[in-house]
Amino acid sequence: MIVKIKKLDHFDDSFPLPQYGSIEAAGADVKACLSVDKIVVKPFERVLIPTGLSFEIPKGYEIQVRPRSGLSFKTGLVIVNAPGTIDSDYRGELKIIVSNYSKNDEVIEHGMRIAQLVFAEVRQMSFVEDALNETQRGEGGFGSTGFKEMNS
Repeated sequence: MIVKIKKLDHFDDSFPLPQYGSIEAAGADVKACLSVDKIVVKPFERVLIPTGLSFEIPKGYEIQVRPRSGLSFKTGLVIVNAPGTIDSDYRGELKIIVSNYSKNDEVIEHGMRIAQLVFAEVRQMSFVEDALNETQRGEGGFGSTGFKEMNS
């Protein structure tokens, strides 16, 4: 499948388009395209990181913006609304919401691989008010099914 990408005026032409890190990778890495060399993200601060790209996502699909595991493990930087959804009718710049959950300043550099993009099929549903079927779990919420394996 082909996805059209528009390089915006501030896109750094030395950057490749989003690309997969391995032959079986689910997510394509996207880079931070900053107007400065770096951004310092203070503890518990949220920032919006530009990519310099906009997408024409095929109808019936979305882009899910997800954290890169190495970045999340090695730093306090996280993608706040992961996975973030980019709808197929959005044509603006892809920007990544990043937060620092550490006690230290974190640095995002121009060209840093900041997130990964996963394409997923989308189905819209029709919502109808009606009585719900009973289940064994019922209204049991978080942790209500226990913490150990079911067959232990």
